[in-house]
Order: sequence, then structure tokens, then C-alpha cells
Amino acid sequence: MKFVLRMVVSAAVIFGVAYLSGGWLLSVDSFVAALWAALVLAVVNAFVRPVVKVLSLPITLLTLGLFALIVNAAMIYLVAWVVPGVETTGFFQTVLAAIVIAIVTSLFTAAIDKD
Repeated sequence: MKFVLRMVVSAAVIFGVAYLSGGWLLSVDSFVAALWAALVLAVVNAFVRPVVKVLSLPITLLTLGLFALIVNAAMIYLVAWVVPGVETTGFFQTVLAAIVIAIVTSLFTAAIDKD
């Protein structure tokens, strides 16, 4: 049940970022597309992101962790490439969208997991 709740929260955050930014950070056609994006993002974060983090560890250390933001944006780009109805608008906007999505989703997930 917590997984479904997390997916709905993630979808709401993705849709909220797209809606509140007016499509400037991220463009999502519908809430259904946001649900698919949340599911694909969960799969990407579970399987692809750990491999990319290990491979990019030297450059992440050299940049004092700032390259992790680029890795997060790359995961959003991958989701936008896979899910129809989700589009990125630019590199810096995608980095900012990834930061906002990560922070807000983490806050809501922490509130959910307290129970």
C-alpha cells in the first residue's frame, strides 16, 4: 500500500512541478502521464541510477558532489524519453526540476513513512 501511495505522491509532485511552472521546467500532458512517469522514475532510480552513480563516482568526487545533480537530471531525461506526454524543456530547467522533485518527494515520503 505504501508503494502505491508513494507513486501517487511522486506523480502529484511531477504534475505539480509541470503545472506550477507553466511548462517551463517540465511539460506533462495529463495526470496519467505523470503516473507513468513516476513509475518509470522509480524503476530508473532502482536499476539505472546505481550503475550511473558508480561509473560517475570519480567526477562526482572531483566536483564535490555537484555532478549528482547532473545524474538526477539525466534520470529525468530518460523518463521523458520513455514516457509519452512528458517532455523536458532544457538542461538547466531539467536540473532545477530534478532538484524540486527530489526535495518535495523526499519530504512527502518522510511524512508517509513516519506512520
